[in-house]
Amino acid sequence: MLKRTIFFELHCQLGAKMAPFAGFEMPIHYPKGIVHEHLLVRQRVGVFDVSHMGEFRIWGQDALSFLQYVTVNDVARLTPGRAQYSVMCYPDGGIVDDLLLYHCGDFYMMVVNAANISKDFAWLQEHAPAFRVQLDDVSDRTHLLAVQGPKSAEALQPLTELPLLEIPYYHFRSGTLAGVPMLISRTGYTGELGYELYFEGDRETAEHVWREIFRAGAPYGIEPAGLGARDTLRLEKGYCLYGNDIDETTNPLEAGLGWITKLDKGDFLGREALLQVKQHGPTRRLVGLRTESERSIPRPGYAIVQAEEPIGRVTSGNISPVLRVGIALGYVPVRFAEPGTWVDISGHGGRRFRAEVVKPPFV
Repeated sequence: MLKRTIFFELHCQLGAKMAPFAGFEMPIHYPKGIVHEHLLVRQRVGVFDVSHMGEFRIWGQDALSFLQYVTVNDVARLTPGRAQYSVMCYPDGGIVDDLLLYHCGDFYMMVVNAANISKDFAWLQEHAPAFRVQLDDVSDRTHLLAVQGPKSAEALQPLTELPLLEIPYYHFRSGTLAGVPMLISRTGYTGELGYELYFEGDRETAEHVWREIFRAGAPYGIEPAGLGARDTLRLEKGYCLYGNDIDETTNPLEAGLGWITKLDKGDFLGREALLQVKQHGPTRRLVGLRTESERSIPRPGYAIVQAEEPIGRVTSGNISPVLRVGIALGYVPVRFAEPGTWVDISGHGGRRFRAEVVKPPFV
């Protein structure tokens, strides 16, 4: 049985194409389509229902040391009102999940991928007994709207007392929006100015927030956007998607996430394995791939070929609505990871096309 977010009826009224995603029935796109919604967010402002994401609250005397142990980034640098991107690793360095961590003063909030909610919470519970820490999975009662695009602050500002443009990137404030208490975070998965709005309440409250956002945003051309555009937007920026670009078989150093992996912060799960990777160097790297035509679209699973030999596979791929060419992410051996290297991509039915290794972001 698929779950539904509290906004399900609104999506249906708006004519959304609904489809299963991570155990939820989610809007993939609305009647104008993915490309329209993508360009809407790049040029104006769009609203995503991402209430399927998971939220955990973590508190207690050892909350900081616990989070230092289960995540790779340095949580000690996270001050109240700030957010941090991180991953959790298995002892072998494979990735449990990528996540956002918020320091909310007397507790932390961890935001995880929808498909991994049960797995991630069980992983935290497994390691919690060694620490004086308490955990609460608040996913089912937490609603999350992502308002993204260059006009997002202007669209939302009439609804809140908080000066939105004064909130720095990866910071958040608690206040009200449309009269509803919420956490307003300057974060997102699109690469644009944007805000993620976390709040609780019944369906009447949630639909009130939705309608007020669309009322205030009407002068800026605000429209809803689905998960299809969310995926093409993140791909243009080179952001990893768990289950495609990162998973238990990949480590953060080969995935280009060395910048969040603080090997000198002290012990944490996966540290010894990652120190070995650091010492010897990764054998492969996640790279960007750009084709020469919008008719040459790399798809996940397509082979990356060099001199007639398969050297890797595409993990994420699609057309870039901004560039009008195919773009992709994929793993290749380090010797082929240099930007400017040309490879072939082999699709279904033997079709091949050329692609250049590039350093993301694509736009």
